[in-house]
Amino acid sequence: MERTLDSFEISDVGIVKKVGGEGQIKRRLFDMGITPGAEIKMRKRAPLGDPIEITVRGYELTLRKAEAACVTMEVKG
Repeated sequence: MERTLDSFEISDVGIVKKVGGEGQIKRRLFDMGITPGAEIKMRKRAPLGDPIEITVRGYELTLRKAEAACVTMEVKG
């Protein structure tokens, strides 16, 4: 089942299938290690839902919900 990273719940794990977005956003996501094939785990969500904290490639990363909406994931488990 595929869905975007911003729709993940806490402790959901998935594999990046596609990274969308316009030029700078897409480049920034790639620079942070969010590339197709990378495994991502949702760790935390701010009280109002933005930003979110994920684990990717062994480190914690904070993303805005709009950035996370550009990442298409395949849910594991």
